[in-house]
Amino acid sequence: MFFESIGDFFAMGGHGFYVWLSYGLSFVLIAANFIMPVLKRKQLRRDMARLSRREQN
Repeated sequence: MFFESIGDFFAMGGHGFYVWLSYGLSFVLIAANFIMPVLKRKQLRRDMARLSRREQN
């Protein structure tokens, strides 16, 4: 599929809003699937360290 201009590419034949919205939403969800476990792991380590310090006192 060839487009005559960059505007035509972004417009996607009148469906650009839906196409780019779906790409954006997919990117956000995939990024969240990578970031959330990292954040959860950090929180778990902090909680375990706090619990360990509490048990030592």
